[in-house]
Amino acid sequence: MRHIISVLLENEPGALSRVVGLFSARGYNIESLTVAPTEDASLSRMTIVTTGSDEVIEQITKHLNRLVEVVKVYDLSEGSHIERELMLIKVRAVGKEREEMKRTADIFRGRVIDVTDKSYTIELTGDSSKLDAFIEALDKSAILETVRTGASGIGRGERILRV
Repeated sequence: MRHIISVLLENEPGALSRVVGLFSARGYNIESLTVAPTEDASLSRMTIVTTGSDEVIEQITKHLNRLVEVVKVYDLSEGSHIERELMLIKVRAVGKEREEMKRTADIFRGRVIDVTDKSYTIELTGDSSKLDAFIEALDKSAILETVRTGASGIGRGERILRV
């Protein structure tokens, strides 16, 4: 099962490396990883997307909590949450394809953020299934380059990750 684990950790050199090393040493896979400072510059928030049984996720959580730099660990998948991912995709857009590509981007609420004579770069945000659906809607030969951030998530309502 897919899980989104949110980790609040001290914003210091080597902290990210120790978290990734923990996953690597135990043979756990990280599907995506995002990390950035929070509103408190001394803390960073890391969002890890991984898969595993409830027992495996419980072990990951326990191991993460043992790391000195980790302040708090929270499995967003345990409750209601909001998740978003950003994708930048460069597509071929020549002649009649230009209008069709623009129309497809509009349907998915994407924004054309760069235009050349032969291509568009489109920005899309949403959950991973929306971004996957956009890619599926395109002709594979039209895709020139794709960059995705991985999921970022936050609990709904009163659920917060804070010290």
